[in-house]
Amino acid sequence: MKKTVAFSKNAANLFFHLLTRCNLRCRHCYINVKQHGKNTLDLETIEAWLKILAVINKKANVIFLGGEPTLHPDLPAAIQKAKFLGYNSITVDTNGYLFNNILTKVSPDDVDYFSFSLDGVTRKTNDMIRGKGSFDTCIRGINRAVRKGFNTSLIYTVSAMNIHELDSIAPLLHDLKIDRFFIQVIGIRGKSAENRKNQLQVSSGDWLKIVPDAARKIARYGITVTYPKVFLSPEDPFECAGLVADNYFIFPNGRVYRCPLCEDYPLHSMVFKDNTLVNTPRINENDFFALDIDEGCVMNKLIQPDNLSDISDGTTKHKIACCMLKEEIRN
Repeated sequence: MKKTVAFSKNAANLFFHLLTRCNLRCRHCYINVKQHGKNTLDLETIEAWLKILAVINKKANVIFLGGEPTLHPDLPAAIQKAKFLGYNSITVDTNGYLFNNILTKVSPDDVDYFSFSLDGVTRKTNDMIRGKGSFDTCIRGINRAVRKGFNTSLIYTVSAMNIHELDSIAPLLHDLKIDRFFIQVIGIRGKSAENRKNQLQVSSGDWLKIVPDAARKIARYGITVTYPKVFLSPEDPFECAGLVADNYFIFPNGRVYRCPLCEDYPLHSMVFKDNTLVNTPRINENDFFALDIDEGCVMNKLIQPDNLSDISDGTTKHKIACCMLKEEIRN
């Protein structure tokens, strides 16, 4: 099985945002142009940053994102540079529109996975979240990629808008010949943070009742399923990926984060300046990673405490797991 992004201890991943521009306006989009900028990186900068990051960990998995990364005309060249540098795997996250005829400019030997975003089993639900026509376009994009021999995965961001359809997605994944299925929990960042009043987060009761069972059901089709545990019982150990994994979230304005929950704030631990990667002064996200609190994830406690439920004596019923450490199920 080809490799792609890994959400486990000791994993190394580069989430490389080539631009923040996108053709869709998804209701839960995490891109925050005030924090991430509106730049589109030029190829010279992309290649320079990939080379610098390869020195840190050339065995990392590279995930090219946006915005919509296939809008970037130099994506094929960026893929070739990452391959030349010897990175562990190369994945392109896409909404399925596959701009610039990307499937004709790279081969399955160049790209380990095209990972498609779909947020509903039905056209009605997905298009309500992601935009009119996006369901049909994504399905066509997956079929085109499969016919050309690419490995495909699918990302489903679970929210109050679509959790009711997760349990019925397995036949669709099977029909589309999806190899890997990633379940994501909606984070309160970007548009979700702006629209807190819409209560897009899923309650602990609904998550625990639906998601693990759906993941097991999907895995029976021979699909590898990755999903966040999210809600830990008080006796479960909490670990922070900032301490036990090696993840970098690179944005076109030069900011480099280690934790995605920090991305709405100027808490990035590193930044590219004149194509040199430098550490930022304290206080930054690194100062949070080693903090030990009963509630688990420190950033969750700070920015989205609504998904912490308390019982009458004031003790925490659940700890919140690190969003970058997930369960993986294979049949």
